[in-house]
Amino acid sequence: MLLAPWLGGRRRLALAFALGCLAAFGQAPWGLWPLTILAMAGVIWLVVRADGARAAFWIGLAAGTGQFAVALSWIIEPFLIDAARDGWMAPFALVLLSGGLGLFWGGAAALSVLVPQRALGFVVAFLALEWLRGVIFSGFPWAMVGHVWIGTPVDQLAAFAGPSGLSLVLLLAAAMPVLWHWRGGAASGLLLVAAFGFGVWRLDQPLPETGTATLRLVQPNAEQSLKWDQALADEFLNRLLRLTAEGTPADLTIWPETAVPFMLEYAPSVAGMVTTASQGRPVAVGIQREEAGRFYNSIRVLEGDGVERARYDKHHLVPFGEYVPLGDLAYDWFGITAFAAQAGASYSAGPGPQVLDLGPLGRVLPLICYEAVFPRLLNAAPERADWLLQVTNDAWFGVRTGPFQHFDQARLRAVEQGLPLIRVANTGVTAVIDARGRVIASLPFGTMGALDTHVPGALPPTPYARWGDGPFLLLLAGLFVLALLRPRHSFH
Repeated sequence: MLLAPWLGGRRRLALAFALGCLAAFGQAPWGLWPLTILAMAGVIWLVVRADGARAAFWIGLAAGTGQFAVALSWIIEPFLIDAARDGWMAPFALVLLSGGLGLFWGGAAALSVLVPQRALGFVVAFLALEWLRGVIFSGFPWAMVGHVWIGTPVDQLAAFAGPSGLSLVLLLAAAMPVLWHWRGGAASGLLLVAAFGFGVWRLDQPLPETGTATLRLVQPNAEQSLKWDQALADEFLNRLLRLTAEGTPADLTIWPETAVPFMLEYAPSVAGMVTTASQGRPVAVGIQREEAGRFYNSIRVLEGDGVERARYDKHHLVPFGEYVPLGDLAYDWFGITAFAAQAGASYSAGPGPQVLDLGPLGRVLPLICYEAVFPRLLNAAPERADWLLQVTNDAWFGVRTGPFQHFDQARLRAVEQGLPLIRVANTGVTAVIDARGRVIASLPFGTMGALDTHVPGALPPTPYARWGDGPFLLLLAGLFVLALLRPRHSFH
């Protein structure tokens, strides 16, 4: 049985687009995950009843475009920092990004018609392509449907199957009623009860004791439009110094990404000013640096009289934000530069994931901004850390949705690894996350301040930390086999 006659081509695509928009409201900051389940059930219903691969593709494309248009609406914010120069590009960025990512949904819908169990085939193809989206062309695993579970007990399943496992739970809950009608609805309810029940049980288990070392997380709240204004550079640096110097010095003070509007190579006295404020205690500084004509987005740990104790250079850069593909040629020929790079045409990538040994403060795996959205980067670290550190400048993402989606994805890395996360942001969200992804302490968003805290205890390596996406991919292969079985009742 195909779509009802009244649901013609344009109406069908409009409905698919509307369902996609509705599905996005499960993402942060809204968190309305029941809407995502209902909307995805509607999308699957449309795909199952589509007349062939071409019709299914357009339905998937429309739904995906709607979902990403709403969920990724923050993408216009970087273009509005200097609206007179860049604002004209904002609508093109949103349309091209949402439509481009919608192709993955369209591809999944088209592939689903190749198997007898079309609803299950869509689930399998969707999950496979969503996983691929996080890998190809440097990857962009933002706004995965499984992210709607972050902050609920269901997110504890990520310790076993990662973010793709969370997407699997959501899509199965949406597909079961389409597959088996009222029996499927009952099965969907049981699946959700089981997922929530397991998560509640896991969250109730004890955690190791919190560490004794004191950390100070500094949030300077520098507006992005003013952050690199030379007339205000001293003011922003003084904010950081004042917050660092207040009260008893911490064992480690942490400043956010590119917090310092100077480079130590050109202003060497700044290093001494930083450690004077901390009374010689270590300070992890988000700062740009230059070496051999190349510029890096870095964390530099300074102590004593300004001596560098450790350093990490960001290695997974934001395409067109921190580097431009063929960037040297693009700059030389057309003058094209990356948005975030304030030194030179763009940043250069560091050598890869790195664990910094900070002695009594433990071994820390640093992540700079965008790197925290990639679970595979953490699994690629050369050794297991004691805690995770993300420094970021989310002022690029505006104040409505982007910073909170970015924060949620960082929280999920803590669950996956079983490691606490310390997150320090320029304007927020600055927070302490325990090894099961719960927020222990935080600073108000969009304010200037400092948070004194300790590092929560770490858990043993989780299954996901040990085996990554391997178990999920095996499960996906099993579901593909089931999708090949001919159903008792067909919709065609």
